[in-house]
Amino acid sequence: MLALVVLALFILSLTIGPAEVPAGESLAALFSDDYGPLSLVMQEIRLPRALLGVLIGAGLGMAGAAMQGYLRNPLAEPGLIGVSGSAAFGAVLAIHTGLAAASALSLPFSALAGALVCVGLVMALAGPRGGSLTLILAGIAISALASALTSLVLNLSPNPFAANEIVFWMMGSLADRSMLHLWLALPFILLGMLLLASTARGISALTLGEDAAETMGINLSRLRLLLVLGTAAIVGGGTAVAGAIGFVGLVVPHILRPLVGADPARLLWSSALGGAVMLQLADIAVRVVLPERDLKLGVVTALVGAPLFLHLIYRTRRDLG
Repeated sequence: MLALVVLALFILSLTIGPAEVPAGESLAALFSDDYGPLSLVMQEIRLPRALLGVLIGAGLGMAGAAMQGYLRNPLAEPGLIGVSGSAAFGAVLAIHTGLAAASALSLPFSALAGALVCVGLVMALAGPRGGSLTLILAGIAISALASALTSLVLNLSPNPFAANEIVFWMMGSLADRSMLHLWLALPFILLGMLLLASTARGISALTLGEDAAETMGINLSRLRLLLVLGTAAIVGGGTAVAGAIGFVGLVVPHILRPLVGADPARLLWSSALGGAVMLQLADIAVRVVLPERDLKLGVVTALVGAPLFLHLIYRTRRDLG
């Protein structure tokens, strides 16, 4: 069912835009160059935007499910290990120094470099045999440092226009993304999803506790490494091309967990599909709610995700009561 919803929203995303063109004509222009400017719009603007919505949403959903399963904490989310903040700082630094204006790929590559540095620091701080607690503490420390450095760059911004560009980029958006951005993010996110998929057995075993998981033959150090690398690849790749997008990896696993019998392994791919659904819905809302204004995707996911998460907390408390 989720796969069918993803497909339906993908087609809907392709046919929604500021130009009021019939859906059939828009889809025909996607496969033919005979429609002039409409073919260009469909192939170079709407298609990469729709594909990025599916790709990034799926990656964030799976990363959130993996983090919650590994840490056995429903409040965990992909940005917990600091990758999102570090990638954002790398991109902000590129905007501040003018590298982003010099080359279209400077900004995403700077964001990926920030994510890579974060992985190295987190693994070094957590230590080779550190547990989940040391991983959380290292992630919080790196995230706080990246946030402080981002604020410092904003504070030292040479003019209000540069600061405005930084702030708007950090809100997250899929607008004006090209196939070049898609091909840049695709290998990182797919690699990250494959790494996280390989942790399914270990995450399921962790529901019995770390000692029991080790008794079952799970190498916890290897499991943690795969989790950190997979999450970093997904969040770094997504942040590099779309900016910071929150709440997808936090809310989606919560919604779908009861539907898979609370099995962490089954939740991984279900959350991937659910994340693709949520991000596509948010991107469609961006174009429908205020089409004349540049409403940011990260703002919409936060406005939708925060109340939904509060409702889930209330429902959980009521059930426990």
